[in-house]
Amino acid sequence: MSDLPGPDFRSLIQQHSGDVADIRRTERGFMSDITAVVESEKGTFFVKAMKNKPGGRLDSLSRERLVNPAVHGISPHLLWYAEDEAWAVLGFEYIEGRHADITPGSPDLAAVTDVIDRIGRLELPDVAKDWRETRWDRFAENAAAEAELFAGDALLYTDIHPSNVIIGAESVWAVDWAWPTRGAAFIDPALLVLQLVAAGHTPAEAESWADRCDAWVTADPVAVDAFAAATVRMYTVFTERKPDSAWLRAMANAARSWTEHRGVKVSPPE
Repeated sequence: MSDLPGPDFRSLIQQHSGDVADIRRTERGFMSDITAVVESEKGTFFVKAMKNKPGGRLDSLSRERLVNPAVHGISPHLLWYAEDEAWAVLGFEYIEGRHADITPGSPDLAAVTDVIDRIGRLELPDVAKDWRETRWDRFAENAAAEAELFAGDALLYTDIHPSNVIIGAESVWAVDWAWPTRGAAFIDPALLVLQLVAAGHTPAEAESWADRCDAWVTADPVAVDAFAAATVRMYTVFTERKPDSAWLRAMANAARSWTEHRGVKVSPPE
């Protein structure tokens, strides 16, 4: 295939993998320059790579590398890291499984909510203490006050999506820790609610699944309302920028449905 990495890439990873027999691109992994399954002398690895250029995408790869020791048992182990002038590469243990189904009636729903609850029980590692969650702050109605409701000392996953939850024969994995942050513990369950509504659940049904997460049960309803409203404003702005994006429209509609259910009036974004 013409889009497979060249011999320089193979040479870089061979110090960890041994001789490479095959590299198969994965179907997903849109935010990475390469995501692939590597069959090699030393075993099978899942490889995630970015071109070694300073910026947000490379920063996300660095965060994923640094946070991995704190999320063992929930995320596959990072086994090695390789870098040269062209590439930065993460080599993970390869796990067998399928993407979760979060539509109404799915048998995966309990496992998905369980893994989100497990994430909420993790200790905040030292490496994440400066990774303050700020993405919703500018969409708060009163940034000076409401944004403080989104602050906290929980390790947040934030990239909750059915394609990032892998159902294996004996384990459930949350993969792609591209942008972990430190913030209010309720945010991950709240993002699960949003995904469930987008997948076809009513907001009440979605929140009933979130009730299985301690961080949701103990959340301040005022903070959740403010976050839900900020999420509507966020996706309203995003859809205005990319009006042809179906998934952005779906998320905006889900967020509006959720705020309506909670009785939250949402002022337009500034």
